[in-house]
Amino acid sequence: MKAAYVDGPSNVVIKNVEKPQIGNGDILVRMRACGICGSDLEKIYDQYSQPSMKLGHEPAGIISQIGSSVNNFKAGDRVFVHHHVPCYSCHFCLHGNETMCRKYSETNLTPCGLAEEFVVPEWNVLHGGVIKLPDHISFEEASMIEPLACCIRAWNKIKFKKGDSVAILGAGPTGMMHVMLSKAFGMKEIFCFDINDFRLNFAKQFGITEAIRSTAPDGYEKILSKTQNRGVDVVVVATGSLNAIAQSIDFVRKGGTIVLFGVPSRDAKMSVDVSKVYSKEITIAPSYAASENDTNSAFKLIDEGMIDVKKLVTHKFDLLESAKALQYAHQGNDSMKIIITNAETLN
Repeated sequence: MKAAYVDGPSNVVIKNVEKPQIGNGDILVRMRACGICGSDLEKIYDQYSQPSMKLGHEPAGIISQIGSSVNNFKAGDRVFVHHHVPCYSCHFCLHGNETMCRKYSETNLTPCGLAEEFVVPEWNVLHGGVIKLPDHISFEEASMIEPLACCIRAWNKIKFKKGDSVAILGAGPTGMMHVMLSKAFGMKEIFCFDINDFRLNFAKQFGITEAIRSTAPDGYEKILSKTQNRGVDVVVVATGSLNAIAQSIDFVRKGGTIVLFGVPSRDAKMSVDVSKVYSKEITIAPSYAASENDTNSAFKLIDEGMIDVKKLVTHKFDLLESAKALQYAHQGNDSMKIIITNAETLN
């Protein structure tokens, strides 16, 4: 069968590999759709800060085989699969830091989500890492459960109220998910910042307050004019740009909150005016990945039609075109969410 691999800096190849074998508690899933994530791009084109170099962690598909001890699933089930599942019993998990759990990083799909078929390990199967999909949720929609879950986790980390204001720095796919959640949570003023005109224009269709180029000299003034000169209550930094983090300190109001959501490069460093953070009493909350609790919340929002993730899909590529798709996503000139698909009949 075929699977996508990182084969050196800025290089993705499709390799022919042996069909993976499953254990008694594992399941084998035929991938039907898998989203491209910014962390995938970091692994290929930059220096990712996490150890795994597997491509594709937003997969949905059809169970093609189950182990002898699997009881809750059967071949033919349509499923979404979460690649990492924590233990829920360690010090980190008991403090709500599930994505810091050692078991979380140890669990993963084999060979990866960007493969014709992949194994979901027994641990994931038994601990909520697989969700059966109703017929009305497409595989493309299901492939966006994981990134939406990551966004939900970020919002669960902070305090906000209906009617608050938010600035979202980085209007890519997850940036737009933050816009959707902002609308669902009743945020009144929503500002989007990006350097990409396509993405700024794309954001306008979601009824935001204003789409502003990150380099615009009057961006801060536009925020002040709509927030009684306070600044926004929340800034979501949905980009790895260090300049965006610096901007967020200015954009947020006194006593406000900054969410560090975008994926930074490994060893990324910047100079911060800590006196400003202190005197403005700014809360800075990093948010990494998602747990099954977040995943189930995301699934529910999509299932009930509260968040229409279909609106974000601009391009689809076949698995054999993975290198092209990833390069296209990296350039980001006229794309939002890019989905890798796989035909039901395997070669």
